[in-house]
Amino acid sequence: MSDPNKRAVVYRMVMDKHVCPFGLKSKHLLKTKGYRIEDHWLTSREKTDAFKREHGVDTTPQTFIAGQRIGGYEDLRNFFGLEASHNAIGRYVPVLCVFITAAVAALAASTASFGTPLTVFSAEWFVSIAMMLLAMLKLQDIAKFSSMFLGYDLLARRWVPYAYAYPFLEWSAGALMTAHILPWLAIPIALSIGSIGAVSVYYAVYVQKRELKCACVGGAGDVPLGFVSLTENLFMMGMALWMLIRPI
Repeated sequence: MSDPNKRAVVYRMVMDKHVCPFGLKSKHLLKTKGYRIEDHWLTSREKTDAFKREHGVDTTPQTFIAGQRIGGYEDLRNFFGLEASHNAIGRYVPVLCVFITAAVAALAASTASFGTPLTVFSAEWFVSIAMMLLAMLKLQDIAKFSSMFLGYDLLARRWVPYAYAYPFLEWSAGALMTAHILPWLAIPIALSIGSIGAVSVYYAVYVQKRELKCACVGGAGDVPLGFVSLTENLFMMGMALWMLIRPI
């Protein structure tokens, strides 16, 4: 139940074709903190612009508590002592989603095929499906990915088209390995791009001591270059070597 002494005033955009998502988040956060909310809708662009001019702000929503302007959604989180949405752990959420999805898909496929989730195939599929998912994220904005990739990959710096080809190569190798076909093609692709990638990441991070963003989850990622990208490349190398020696 809300504390009657805890009141907040929220000004947010609510229009026929647009309802501000951060306004809804601000209201929800205030409710969870026990605040009674005086909800003011800005129902047109003119009203929104007039509100911004009056209060000298650039964005909405805006929350006021005890007559004090707190600010937008992130400012409200800070007011309550919460960490910013994009904290250190949040950076790794896309990577965790990829690996969890790959693991569940591999276990499900193994169960459907062999009646048990724990097989050699499930381990193989985990790696190959993860390769395809990571490549898919890179392909969402290949121009941005290539720009990040060129910041550290040794081969791409010498031959720029490789930065554009890399996601296609990773996806293709993953698909072939998942299907267990054309190993003569999948193995050299995975071993080559994995080895070059591992050396490039190790050199940039551990030799040059550079602080870069990892391109492993595409151009929109905020993961620091280092362990995740190195793991991705080592997985590809390991999968290729395993396919060379595994029983047929």
